Amino acid sequence: MKLHTGSKAGALMRGLVACGTLFLVTGCSHVEDLYHNVFHGAPPAPAQRDKADFTYRIGPGDTLNIFVWRNPELTTTVPVRPDGKFSTPLVDDLQASSKTTSELARDIEKVLAEYIRDPLVTVTVGGFVGEYTEQVRVVGQASKPTALPYRKGMTALDVMIMVGGLTEYAAGNRATIVRMNGQEKQQYRVKLEDLVRDGDIRANVEMQPGDILIIPESWF
Repeated sequence: MKLHTGSKAGALMRGLVACGTLFLVTGCSHVEDLYHNVFHGAPPAPAQRDKADFTYRIGPGDTLNIFVWRNPELTTTVPVRPDGKFSTPLVDDLQASSKTTSELARDIEKVLAEYIRDPLVTVTVGGFVGEYTEQVRVVGQASKPTALPYRKGMTALDVMIMVGGLTEYAAGNRATIVRMNGQEKQQYRVKLEDLVRDGDIRANVEMQPGDILIIPESWF
């Protein structure tokens, strides 16, 4: 009788193990299917972006260096506030965000023309932050996920250097770039592990302003 009970228990245990194994296999298969549909459905990122000129636009957090020719007392350095504006002794709450440095210089000249004759203004930006549309954001399994100000000619390798590379848990070759092309959001795959750990320069692609680089965690 004991042997009969043991046989039943053994059969039950073998059944549970079989069910568990089947679940793991089918579960992994399902994950693989999802990975195939999402990742392999995305085209590879283009190695080079189009050659359209990139024009930097000022954003909150930027530092403005304002030079007023022949008026050193009006020359100053000011930050752009979170509302996108800035103030100087003669320029009060002027909008800077979303403008180029040339556009802002002309706007400052118009304000200063009320106080001085024929003002000539030059504006440069230091401590670049830029608007969100001018940044490259890195999320997921980077050593230091962050938002980076875009630089003309910036590549995936430049981004990896600035965020400290991949974590030990990163699935670098399953990384994707989310990019806005006009009003359409597109995804591109990029092989960061080949680039960073194997030195495969073919995996180095150019980034674009507003890109979001997503680095997933390895499944195993």
